[in-house]
Amino acid sequence: MAAPALVALAHGSRDPRSAATIKSLVAEVKGMRPDLRVETAFLDLSKPTFDTVVDRLVKAGFDEIVVVPLLLTEAYHAKVDVPEAIASAMARHEGVRIQASRILGMEAAFLEVLDVRLRDALKEARVRELDALVLAAAGSSDPLANQSVARIARTWGTRHKLPVTAAFASAAPPATGEAVRAFRAEGKRHVAVASFFLAPGRLPDRAGELAIEAGAVAVSDPLGAHPAVARAILARYAVGAVELVPV
Repeated sequence: MAAPALVALAHGSRDPRSAATIKSLVAEVKGMRPDLRVETAFLDLSKPTFDTVVDRLVKAGFDEIVVVPLLLTEAYHAKVDVPEAIASAMARHEGVRIQASRILGMEAAFLEVLDVRLRDALKEARVRELDALVLAAAGSSDPLANQSVARIARTWGTRHKLPVTAAFASAAPPATGEAVRAFRAEGKRHVAVASFFLAPGRLPDRAGELAIEAGAVAVSDPLGAHPAVARAILARYAVGAVELVPV
């Protein structure tokens, strides 16, 4: 019996760089597990859509699918959009079982990815000294999602023995520029910003622009298509596949 198909489900963006990065990340997953059927899908704004991918898999004979939401926080998309998309697909395909895994979230290994991306940015900017960090994320109207980013920021700051603030590109304060200015008002002149986004797009671009305008010495790229992220997707898939096994 074939293993369940894996659908890596991202939000989607009008920025073509976002979909390209997600597809590169999923290519990493495929390279690690060539035995699996692995597909990329998007909730909105990018193609292929989730419905299109599910239809394709059902036509190919798959009746079990594990969906791994490529989301970093448990906000609206995770709590509402993903369950609704899955319920709609299952209603259209009687007998097909679709299991959502936990969201991608934040793995301890992602701290290493943040470090890699930030080191690259610091090298490019020729920065050798830091005295504060800002962790920039999308932001949400859900306070629990924002609190999870703040916890990650504290862990990351402890790792580097530097003060750190979580900042948000939308929906919640502080904005990245405000966070950088607050550190500079305390006398800290070497403030760097790490991008806690999965892929490039309008929000990470704006967060970076505000940070640079406020005096940040460097802004890193998003997590992107890194092997650690691909391994996390496969770990989520493995748990989801087990949950499909009848008890």
